[in-house]
Amino acid sequence: MDKIETLIKEQQLKDQFDNLEKHTQWGIEFVEKYNKFVKERSEIEINYAKQIRNLSKKYQPKKNSREEEESKYSFCRAFFTTLNELNDYAGQHEVIAENLTSQIFVELTRYLQELKAERKTHFHDGRKAQQYIESSWKQLESCKRRFERDCKEADRAQQYFEKMDADINVTKADVEKARQQAQMRHQMASDSKGDYSSYLQKFNQEQNDHYHTIIPNIFQKLQDMEEKRIERIGACMKAFAEVDRQVLPIVGKCLDGMTTAAESIEPKTDSQQVVESYKSGFEPPSDVEFEDYGQAMKRTVSENSLSNAKEGKEKPAGKSKPKLWPFIKNKNKGSGPEDFSHLPPEQRRKKLQGKIDDLNKDIHKEMDQRDALTKMKDVYIKNPQMGDPTSVDPRLTEIAQNIEKLQAEVQKFEGWLAEVEERMPSKSDSHRRSGLYETQSNIAVSNNCAQDRESPDGSYTEEQNTETQVKANINPTPNPNTIPTTMPDDEEFDDDDEPLATIGTCKALYPFEGHNEGTIAVAEGELLYVIEEDKGDGWTRVRRNQDEEGYVPTSYIEVNLEPNAKDS
Repeated sequence: MDKIETLIKEQQLKDQFDNLEKHTQWGIEFVEKYNKFVKERSEIEINYAKQIRNLSKKYQPKKNSREEEESKYSFCRAFFTTLNELNDYAGQHEVIAENLTSQIFVELTRYLQELKAERKTHFHDGRKAQQYIESSWKQLESCKRRFERDCKEADRAQQYFEKMDADINVTKADVEKARQQAQMRHQMASDSKGDYSSYLQKFNQEQNDHYHTIIPNIFQKLQDMEEKRIERIGACMKAFAEVDRQVLPIVGKCLDGMTTAAESIEPKTDSQQVVESYKSGFEPPSDVEFEDYGQAMKRTVSENSLSNAKEGKEKPAGKSKPKLWPFIKNKNKGSGPEDFSHLPPEQRRKKLQGKIDDLNKDIHKEMDQRDALTKMKDVYIKNPQMGDPTSVDPRLTEIAQNIEKLQAEVQKFEGWLAEVEERMPSKSDSHRRSGLYETQSNIAVSNNCAQDRESPDGSYTEEQNTETQVKANINPTPNPNTIPTTMPDDEEFDDDDEPLATIGTCKALYPFEGHNEGTIAVAEGELLYVIEEDKGDGWTRVRRNQDEEGYVPTSYIEVNLEPNAKDS
């Protein structure tokens, strides 16, 4: 019965070891799986940070682009700030990846090696103890079987001796021999009994130690190992969260920076920047007056300049021809003339002022270099061992020449700027008082500076009377084969002067778009009035109605001048 119980206990113990071995192996595999999870999370953070950085870099303003122009708008500056903050935000994800690797993955990999070695040691000790107790049990069984065998041999020898002793036919010597054999067997049985008894006590002690000390200790070590493994996993999971939590303050600052940048956007300021950048400086056109073509039917050839002058006097003040500022549509994609004359007044003023500012900056740089070289030369003069003072002279000469050239450029652009500012609408009143516009009677002027004016009703007269207004006229001189990029001159269209007289008619031979300032668009076959002949520059001034007039290429029209106009 004891043997059966022992065998059962041994089997149960062996089963427990197998179960523990399977469980602890599963625990190690779980740690390996979690470590792999941390590694993959780290790789995701690295890739995410890389993609965020690439995104930020992709939308950063490129060099030689409109960066300087865009930076003046608050929404552009806000976007650039967002890109910079996003770049810092990507850096925090790199920190997460680095901390996950160093604080969890590397440490957990090292711990896994230690865990596997510890588990191997505990199960090795357990198997060794199990093998020892099994070996001891087998030795006890061997002693027991030997004792049993010796007892049976002693019984058989005793029975044989008693049989021989009772047989009268057996010699005394045979009986003595049988007696001695029985005694020897009894002695062997007695010795076996002693060995069996002694080993049984030893086995019982070993078995007691095995089941109450050795195996429990091994089980306790395995339990401690398992609890330590679970505790380590818990610490790693906590660190997994703390790694994210550590970067939250900086991530929050990045997000706060984005929010602050967004809140700094000023729509009104940005829109005002656009207004300042693109306002033309042109005055809005005045109201278009009613043109009474019926009066032309009432005119007769007998009407003279006196009647024209009278009607001219009766023309209400302030009802002069309005000035229509055409919008420039320069198809030339080049930089334009050096004086920016192809631009509207306000834009031209800004460009000229900007050019002057740039030249002044260059002058200051040259002066700074001149001052630095002058100081160096003084040092060389005082300390000849440091250098030759004359070695600086060529550079100083070059700088002086550069400064002189730059100053000449500044004066040139300042002259153009002064000319533009004089013609700006805000200075129109003082401009009119400057003597360029004067009403005189019978003033002799040069060939290209005096033009007779028609009367308010549109009739033309050869006579010049005291009511005829004369003004200084600056004629345009464009290339006959090119289209002008600017209006001939603002004074030509000043609204204080009466319209030029009609001196003939013309028919458009070809269509002309008239995109540029000072020109007028005409259609093929259109009939127009001629108000100023070609002065040799390839352009003829024509009028469609009271408010629409401008220049067209002379080669594009067929001109028919009135006889009296040719005589004059």
